[in-house]
Amino acid sequence: MLIGFVGDNLQIVNLRRLFEFPDPVNETSARVVATGVMVMAIAFLVLREGWVLVPLTYGFLARVATGPTLSPLGQFATRIATPRIEARSGFHSRHVPGPPKRFAQAIGVGFTSLASLAWVLDAPTVSWILVGMLATAATLESVFAICLGCIVYSAIWGCADCNDISARLRQALVEARLDVDAAATASAAPADAASIRSAVADAPAMH
Repeated sequence: MLIGFVGDNLQIVNLRRLFEFPDPVNETSARVVATGVMVMAIAFLVLREGWVLVPLTYGFLARVATGPTLSPLGQFATRIATPRIEARSGFHSRHVPGPPKRFAQAIGVGFTSLASLAWVLDAPTVSWILVGMLATAATLESVFAICLGCIVYSAIWGCADCNDISARLRQALVEARLDVDAAATASAAPADAASIRSAVADAPAMH
């Protein structure tokens, strides 16, 4: 009886853990997942094949229900991609609150489910629009770490550490300006060196 009681309790605990969502969330893993979503969304828009919606929709459902546990893309992001990125770059990823990320995945479920329904009902234009919007959101998160679902979550429920789109945009603009300045400096350096050599060659010899 005792063994059976303990076994039942362990099954309940394991089941609860299965449906837990990580909190906090590793932002690098979230961006890797967003990159995968972006690739699948673009593949659907290019190929115009309905089967692409199946793994796209399943992935969002799995991540909402169990986080990365039952999501192949989530497993790849957390177990393979993120550790390698951190090891090669030598930095520790930022961690962000879990509930906003789960809410963002739930929005993805809504978009992909409606897109799938529209495809079945022979309304492909609606599917393309919905998946196009999803691709845009995934691109923002994967490239700029701007989570639109997290912003909506923050606006509705509030969040002390949710992504702030204005801060992200300012940071992106500053980094872009630094890249442009660095490129301009690098291109000007050879020209300055050539000018100096020309001036030295043209200068009269000193006796």
